[in-house]
Amino acid sequence: MMAGQVCVARIGAAHGVRGAVKLWTFTEDPLAIEDYGPLATKDGGRHLELTSAREAKDHLVVTFKGVTTRDEAERLNGLELYIPRDKLPATEEDEYYHADLIGLDAVTTADEPLGRVIAIHNFGAGDIIEIAPESGTTILLPFSNAVVPTVDIPGGRVVIELPREIEGDG
Repeated sequence: MMAGQVCVARIGAAHGVRGAVKLWTFTEDPLAIEDYGPLATKDGGRHLELTSAREAKDHLVVTFKGVTTRDEAERLNGLELYIPRDKLPATEEDEYYHADLIGLDAVTTADEPLGRVIAIHNFGAGDIIEIAPESGTTILLPFSNAVVPTVDIPGGRVVIELPREIEGDG
């Protein structure tokens, strides 16, 4: 289940008056975004070429070719940007691209189904894995080796070691 394209960034609010925007990247090194060439929208309808990027507190401030006014920049707000999968470097043994995890089945260590992985978030304190069960509310868990001891991409699943508090037997 290899995705043909991978989401590498999301455009935020306009920054200043000359077309710059805030950019949140999903790459380990935020500035690696400059090495991927043009970035595309999910439907492939638009391609944006970075002309500059600098690091800010928790994001980048970037400019795109042809985007020179605040109005043009504001129209990009919320766009997710993708690159072809084959432009990404190969992963190390215990590394995964978030896109590879979305849609995997989540099972407990006892092999009971928990649901599907629907997102990986980072709210500033490490990665969080979000699992949608068949019914009910989604489950947010730390994406750590203790909680997610096994990621089996070829097998299409992740194994979750549930913390005791949420198993319902406490």
